[in-house]
Amino acid sequence: MKRRSFIQLTASASALSLLPTEVFALFKSAGMTSCPNVNAKKIVLVQLSGANDGLNTVVPLNQYDAYAALRPNIKLNNTGLTNGVINLDDTLPLENQIGLHPSLSGFKSLYDRGLMRVVQGVGYTSQDKSHFKSTDLWLTGGDGTSANNNLDSGWIGRFLENYYSNFLTANFPLGIQLGSSDNSLGFHGEVEHGMSININGQDPAGFYSVLNGLGGAPPTSIPNSEYGDLIRFILASDAETNLYAQSISTAFSRGTNSTNVTYPSTSLSNQLKTVAKFISGGLQSKVYLVKIGGFDTHDIQVASNTTTHLGTHANLLTQVSEAIDAFITDLNNQNLGDDVIAVPFSEFGRKAGENGNLGTDHGEIAPMFVFGKSINPGVSGTNINLSEAVAANNFQVQTVQHDYRRVFSTILQDWFGTSNQTLDLTFYNNTTNQGYANNKVSNMIKTEFAVPSNCYSSTLLSTNDFGNRNDIVVYPNPTVETVNINSINNSINIVYVYSLDGKLVATYRNPMTSDSYSIDVQNLATGIYTLKVETNNGSFTKRIIVRR
Repeated sequence: MKRRSFIQLTASASALSLLPTEVFALFKSAGMTSCPNVNAKKIVLVQLSGANDGLNTVVPLNQYDAYAALRPNIKLNNTGLTNGVINLDDTLPLENQIGLHPSLSGFKSLYDRGLMRVVQGVGYTSQDKSHFKSTDLWLTGGDGTSANNNLDSGWIGRFLENYYSNFLTANFPLGIQLGSSDNSLGFHGEVEHGMSININGQDPAGFYSVLNGLGGAPPTSIPNSEYGDLIRFILASDAETNLYAQSISTAFSRGTNSTNVTYPSTSLSNQLKTVAKFISGGLQSKVYLVKIGGFDTHDIQVASNTTTHLGTHANLLTQVSEAIDAFITDLNNQNLGDDVIAVPFSEFGRKAGENGNLGTDHGEIAPMFVFGKSINPGVSGTNINLSEAVAANNFQVQTVQHDYRRVFSTILQDWFGTSNQTLDLTFYNNTTNQGYANNKVSNMIKTEFAVPSNCYSSTLLSTNDFGNRNDIVVYPNPTVETVNINSINNSINIVYVYSLDGKLVATYRNPMTSDSYSIDVQNLATGIYTLKVETNNGSFTKRIIVRR
């Protein structure tokens, strides 16, 4: 049985290696270049579970007649008519004119304020129309090809454990989930541990006290067996969760929401309101995932065939539009908007042709939206081609203009400053010469917010790492045989190695008491370990991963 089967709230770790020259170049340049400070940046993912109908979300106005013919009973009225679609931007070329669903007035407001971009024709190779499988693919960074169809870790987890490796011993979780009791596969790193904490169903203000009161006193005697190893693992995980819970409670209690913003009383709105309080309260978590379900609209997508937009889909889009509008406005009113991007996503689109139940069936591509102060308003790509939707292909539109991984990798690199190497590890594209780093969505990030290419980094140094001349650097990490340890202006005396449960497993004494030291870890089993490095100026800890 996998260890993660034993825990419901976890936050653990791994790290990415840096070449020695890269490491010291980072320290040398800290605070002395024009590179922007990206420490505070965060991304909020909004999962629209069930497969959102992209064609009734974004209508290609230049093909309205073809659209209406494919959807005689569920079509939206044209612009200018009662309850007609909202013309996003009449300055766009005629062939790219799009109409937003009438329920997306909040999106239109954000676009007009320069805070939203539409990305057309998003999908992946060999679309899988299973809700469960396609959701897994979006979260793991996979697609329908045999090579990328069964990944067992998530792209979010791989990004976090690589880029934020120096934050892994911090007192806050790198990721936070709300809105679902299921722990998202997207946060699972390559070392079988979740990189997030799930607070669904918990009162964030009292999260610490709730967790602290669970269970009882830990056992005083733990057997030396596989069972004992699992108990030790659980105890270590509980200790980390309690530490994170305290920071979550403190941030929520300290944070505020803008008095000029009214959040609707919906589940998604309350989730984003909570995220805004976390960010306002100083919580440094990097990735948030919130969720709204109900988008599997096979039946009664509209209430009737009377050319009204009202119905299930309209209600769902109203919730999404109002919640995201309130959230982005809240952050901007608190001068926090520079550091947050919000991205809704759904596992696939729906057919261009309606079914016989006032609904739509599983399709392929769909548009995406990206929100934030750092986002260039506009449209990436062109209107989908409805002539593709014919009876021979069951009324599907299949041309992928933007692989979903291009959208996320553009944000990770142009906004977070992630290196080609880390993007390669995040999305398994195998080579940075032909990978997503060289095939990004153009003009998504505003120039004043974009990270220059000379500032891309394989791992982000934490606030302490940037400012403390006593920092310890370890590489390669993960490792197989040797760990190199370097200290800035300190002599390394002793290195202690502890297992995840706190057991001392090895001691290394540096006979030269120099500022560089290498240790052999070939005798250690695969797993996560903590190094305690004693120097002439104190002790410092670092996490490492040993692989076999």
